Amino acid sequence: MLGRSAASVRGMTTPLYSTTEADPYAIGPVRTSYAPDHDGDPDPGEIVWTWVPYEENDGRGKDRPVLVVAREEAGTLLAVQLSSRRHDHDREWVAIGSGPWDTARRDSWVDLDRVLRVRDSGMRREACALDRPRFDRVVERLIERYGWS
Repeated sequence: MLGRSAASVRGMTTPLYSTTEADPYAIGPVRTSYAPDHDGDPDPGEIVWTWVPYEENDGRGKDRPVLVVAREEAGTLLAVQLSSRRHDHDREWVAIGSGPWDTARRDSWVDLDRVLRVRDSGMRREACALDRPRFDRVVERLIERYGWS
């Protein structure tokens, strides 16, 4: 939902709003697509902001950008998180450079090791579409790693 504050999302426990970690090997067939549409809803190919739980799954988390890579049949989305922390020599990360999702225009990396399930209602705001070549580079690595199509 647009305009929802991080604090209000953080306090919600209903699955309707939660972004959760997904097991990329157990989710079944995944068809990635590139279909950005700046309409206020998250779409594959877009970077959106959502509240992401910390890897410790202790109830804490952080509002952060994620790249949406696929829409599941149930209507949920699969995404991978971004970070501005350098990961130049880490095979678990893909460099995507800078863009309007980061107001400071810092370079960003996408974490291949952690796949997230995002619900439309859990999106805080739509940032931008990632250009097709960078999107394809991330998806190629996800296909290579998890056997997606």
